[in-house]
Amino acid sequence: MDNDKVVAARLLFALARKRKWGESHTAYENMFRQFRSQPMGREGLKYAENIAAMLIRGGLILRKPTHYGLQVSLNPRRAQEIKNLIKEQLGFEL
Repeated sequence: MDNDKVVAARLLFALARKRKWGESHTAYENMFRQFRSQPMGREGLKYAENIAAMLIRGGLILRKPTHYGLQVSLNPRRAQEIKNLIKEQLGFEL
């Protein structure tokens, strides 16, 4: 469970540090760039993708389907919850 929260916080932080809130969105794959250089392997990347899917279902990440691929952004209505999770798990204050 703790590992889930850390991965979730890292995914949210990847979007938050680029200021991808609301209408400002980025490609879905960009969230996972921080995990590629680590020795997580293919299964670790699938694990991170499952956590991202949970964040989308939970409403912390918004989806925007486009003809060139899925775009995502952080939900500005849940900004305080996102900031608290990042600060709690990673120690970064936004």
